[in-house]
Order: sequence, then C-alpha cells, then structure tokens
Amino acid sequence: QVQLVESGGGLVQAGGSLRLSCAVSGGTFSTFAMGWFRQAPGKEREFVAAISRSGVSTSYADSVKGRFTVSRDNAKNTVYLQMNSLKPEDTAVYYCAADYGRTLQRIAPAYDTWGQGTQVTVSS
Repeated sequence: QVQLVESGGGLVQAGGSLRLSCAVSGGTFSTFAMGWFRQAPGKEREFVAAISRSGVSTSYADSVKGRFTVSRDNAKNTVYLQMNSLKPEDTAVYYCAADYGRTLQRIAPAYDTWGQGTQVTVSS
C-alpha cells in the first residue's frame, strides 16, 4: 500500500521561502509521476506542479512558474517543492500525489494516491 507523507509547511512572511517534502513508502517510487496540488479555504483543489518519473520533465501552474521548483530524489523516495517569493495568495493546504500510470498530469482525478496535506500560511 502506497503512502505519502508531506512535511515542511508553516507560517512565513510574504517574500519568504519554504521547502515542502513528500516521503513515499510502500511502492516503487521511481515508477510514479508525482504532483503537487493546493487547496485554499472555500476553493477547489488546484494543480501546482508535476514531475516525471525520472525527474527530467516538469510542469507548473502559471501562478507559480518562476517561483516554485519541483524536484525528486529517487534514492530517498522523496519529492520536493521549493517555494520562493511566497505571496499571501499561496496560502493553502498543499498535497502531494502519486500517478501510477501517466506523467505530468494537471488534473486531480488523474492521481492515484494522496498525502494528508501540509498547511502553508503566508502573511502580508
């Protein structure tokens, strides 16, 4: 059974940085494409970033492009989301997700397993 555990969330001032981590267990991590999504109160879950199985290819939402970087370490079964130049509108619960069969999907239903989420709060 594949399990995903996010960490690294917290409270940061606007303009600051955070790095989220997502540790994956119970499966062959290198065969999963991985994604990051976020959900703010009263809003739908939205795509943030995705990374291919090898880590060579990535995809970003326009709202985070140039500020966020997704990466992975297949030896550590972990995917990361480096978030720089944070804005108050980045405040949300951030989720990582594993896609067993495809790659760089931008829609939530394409993903097979989800973590529990980690809260990111950006103060102005």
